[in-house]
Amino acid sequence: MKVSVKVPATTANIGPGFDCLGMALPIYNTITIEETVLPGTGVEINVFADSDSIDQLSLDHIPLDENSIVYKAVELLYNSIGQSPSELKINILSNIPVARGLGSSSSVIVGALIAANELLGRPADEAALLSIACEIEGHPDNITPAIIGGLVISSQEDDGSVVYRKLDWPTDWAITVCVPDFELSTDIARSVLPTEVPMKDAIYNAQRLAMFIQAVHTKDSELMKLALHDKLHQPYRMKLVPGLDKIMDNLRHFENVLGCVLSGAGSSILIISEKNNLDKIKNVVKETWADQNIKCGIKTLTVENTGARIISNEED
Repeated sequence: MKVSVKVPATTANIGPGFDCLGMALPIYNTITIEETVLPGTGVEINVFADSDSIDQLSLDHIPLDENSIVYKAVELLYNSIGQSPSELKINILSNIPVARGLGSSSSVIVGALIAANELLGRPADEAALLSIACEIEGHPDNITPAIIGGLVISSQEDDGSVVYRKLDWPTDWAITVCVPDFELSTDIARSVLPTEVPMKDAIYNAQRLAMFIQAVHTKDSELMKLALHDKLHQPYRMKLVPGLDKIMDNLRHFENVLGCVLSGAGSSILIISEKNNLDKIKNVVKETWADQNIKCGIKTLTVENTGARIISNEED
């Protein structure tokens, strides 16, 4: 039996929603798990680049053995029903840029879990899949939209369960994703964060997150301009993304730009705007980064509302 699952990229935090806001985007990885017939072959993992935008060197350092997060996801699911994975071939067709803050690791965790769950006869429901995936990833902001799609606010509770609600993203607002030609690992991006923050900064972010939710519900562009600010993670990570401060300063002159934020931990950035002057916005980013000798790819995308889905299920 062979199962293929298509999983979207995700962008997390989106300004004030540190570790709780996430959104699925229409860039995809495809994870295929096949039961093999040769006993004792164990688990084989292969990673392939699906487009020229994926750097093969980025893929080469992904673990392809039992240290792989893909294997750990499958193993946790099998163990949850008292089994161990064996004789499986896992192929990852990668189209989501690696270490760019677009949820590449979450996508393969989610894809592997859903494919393995299908092979096993679907013993895990959505709640169980969310819980297992977050146990590996550590937080739900990328995992949840990868599974269910859309814009999601989520929380992982003390018992490991995930509570989430989907929000309807205003169709009048454009999402422009800017992907630079350098990686930024989540571990490095996490390492620059303080272990404690001032109370006033925590209050500031609580205010901005409340504004964000209300702005989305009411399609209030002026409120969103206030909401897309943060004091918990972006000020500390700015130095890891050369030119980001200049990009933000330059974009403030555009009336239709609602905000510019890091995508997840970076290095990609997300620009939220009304749907005019998009070419000028893209040129500002390209020119500012060019001054830093940084090349980039830029796409204006819609929200992926479906989330992960099985695209192939073949019986032997």
